[in-house]
Amino acid sequence: MTPDQREAVRENALYLRNVRPVDPEEICEYVEGGPHPAAVRQVLREETWALGLVEREDGTFVPVPGDPVEPRSGPVDAFPDRYVTVLEDRLAERYGPTWWSGESGDRLRGVIRRLKEDYYRGRDVEYDEDAAYGYAVYHLPDYYAAVQYVLDDLAEGGLLPRRLRVLDVGAGVGGPALGLIDHLPDDALIDYHAVEPGPAADLLSALLDGAGSNVHSTVHRETAEAFDPGTVLDSSVEDDTADTGDDAGDGTGFDLLLFANVLSELDDPVAVVERYAEHLASDGSLVLLAPADLETSTGLRRVERAVVDGRADGGRANDGLTVYGPTVRLWPGYEPADRGWSFDVKADLAVPGFQRRLDEAAGGTGEFVNVDVQYSHAVLRRDGARRIDVSLDPGRFARFADAEAHVTRRVDCAAIKLSHDLADGGHPLFKVGDGSERVDHYAVLTKETTLNRDLSTAAYGDLLVFESVLVLWNDDEGAYNLVVDAETVVDRVAP
Repeated sequence: MTPDQREAVRENALYLRNVRPVDPEEICEYVEGGPHPAAVRQVLREETWALGLVEREDGTFVPVPGDPVEPRSGPVDAFPDRYVTVLEDRLAERYGPTWWSGESGDRLRGVIRRLKEDYYRGRDVEYDEDAAYGYAVYHLPDYYAAVQYVLDDLAEGGLLPRRLRVLDVGAGVGGPALGLIDHLPDDALIDYHAVEPGPAADLLSALLDGAGSNVHSTVHRETAEAFDPGTVLDSSVEDDTADTGDDAGDGTGFDLLLFANVLSELDDPVAVVERYAEHLASDGSLVLLAPADLETSTGLRRVERAVVDGRADGGRANDGLTVYGPTVRLWPGYEPADRGWSFDVKADLAVPGFQRRLDEAAGGTGEFVNVDVQYSHAVLRRDGARRIDVSLDPGRFARFADAEAHVTRRVDCAAIKLSHDLADGGHPLFKVGDGSERVDHYAVLTKETTLNRDLSTAAYGDLLVFESVLVLWNDDEGAYNLVVDAETVVDRVAP
């Protein structure tokens, strides 16, 4: 198709998008030379981001809906079969049809053991092709699920648009990318960019090949340190929807910046995150995601605190990063300084066949099955939005920063629930925080009643209000305990 014909297709689509669904067979009648409808359809597919259009099953194109994405209606219960097929086909191509057995199975199991040991010891991980496949077998399912629960935090606040420009830094083999794509509805339009320099990029590209026509994906094979995120925005096609009243996708920044399971592998994660954050849209979200173990979880929290340092006053719109959730700062002028180990836990996934086969070939001990969904995360924004936006009365509520003054006294306080039950037998124990804590605070449920049951039933990240809770110092743990007993009332406050 000639440049003039291409421009005619664009002009006709811009006009028709406000009148009726854009049909390639109709547009070809308006273009000089009468190009084939298939050629018109291809041009429209290439221009959907600029035109703000999504392709429907009937082959026509309509504007991207302006309403935000809604939260999921239920848990993520399994890694989809279509991705299982792609991964198993690639495993068979590299290692043979019985890749889980013999020498190839031993090699993959050795890779997985080494990866787990390196992570546990905090050592640098070297990613050759074998490591990429071992990582995929062990981690694709749980990372696929974890990112969707994090996106739900944004969807619940109406902050996940259907037209989404994404930069996935350190995308790996694609678990978070696939979770993101599947979380969004069919009428969403995604301009997805991955930064991944290693052999994992080949598998990532193969998995992305099955994405629908409304997902435009590009894999940039550079390191996070070397890649310039501005080049993506500079090279993006001009947005033709500005005159249509559609204010989404204006090209001024990324709607979603994703750092999933990569912070621990960066030499200077704070500097990298800060550099990429300069390219975040004014109403965009920066998501940090990490495994739940102590080192990676607290490492994520250190990055979070460093990049929002000096923003404890809540900030101003478009003026620096603030925490949207889950570790909301409830008190202006205060920032947390505790250890920061906080993670969410979701329902286990069904065991995928590729994990079961690799595990059973080694005796079926469960060593190579990984379906636990446990993760730490932070969502940062530039507009000052908070998942829980409250103003607390210092005349009524005690700050955690002042806990020392309240030891052995009963107080009223408010806090975010930042763990599931951490007790290994005994009284239920939950990490809590109000954003002012200097050391860890835990709520201990010594006597459950109908008036304090919300402590147990509230979800991770919920706001709890405690009335008449007893403050004690736990010398063994170096932490404060909030003792919730028959005299204590605990209420969950909806976001």
